[in-house]
Amino acid sequence: MFLDGYWELIKSGTGATIKLALLSVLLSFVLGLLGASAKLFGGALLRGIATIYTTIIRAVPDLMLMLLLFFSIQMGLNQITDALGWKVIQIDPFWAGVIVIGLIYGAYFTETFRGAFLSVPKGQIEAGMSYGMSPAQIFSRILFPQMMRYAIPGIGNNWLVVLKATALVSIIGLSDLVKASQDAGRATGNMFKYILIAGLIYLVLTSLSNIVLWYLERRYSAGAAKFEVD
Repeated sequence: MFLDGYWELIKSGTGATIKLALLSVLLSFVLGLLGASAKLFGGALLRGIATIYTTIIRAVPDLMLMLLLFFSIQMGLNQITDALGWKVIQIDPFWAGVIVIGLIYGAYFTETFRGAFLSVPKGQIEAGMSYGMSPAQIFSRILFPQMMRYAIPGIGNNWLVVLKATALVSIIGLSDLVKASQDAGRATGNMFKYILIAGLIYLVLTSLSNIVLWYLERRYSAGAAKFEVD
């Protein structure tokens, strides 16, 4: 029997890991854009909030943050249900993982996007203003496309880190690839074999990710070399 009958468990854990990584990086992407915009274009209050957010997140280890955020969210939810007289609501480990990982890596995306925004020549923005473009048009037609060209390497690095960081959610009970491998290893008494399989699956996922990132980098860099030569 293939993988001692634990293939379905491993496959299910791999699917959960991929879904968790994709949704987490989407949340991180959005938080990163908001954080970078607040730091560069916001008022003093927004800049202060974004700075505190990125400083705390990048200073505390990810595992500690995951435990703190998960249990604080659950405790806060319990206090609300107790005050309203409702039944206790247990946070689903999957969505807890999405929120926690998204919050953590949103800080890293914030700095990635901030650096990319600063790399866009100011003359491009001034040209858009001279043509009478609105701030929204300048952002969508000039700033964002050019910013992405500079941000792609950082985005790729953050994605790979998020993909590997999903392994941390096994500690809050999610049946991801790592937990599925551990369960199979304990049941069969061959932990090394299943942890090695999990490592190989992560290697495949990161290799496929590198191909996609290479394509995106070429797509957003199209015409850049010609423009610089001209």
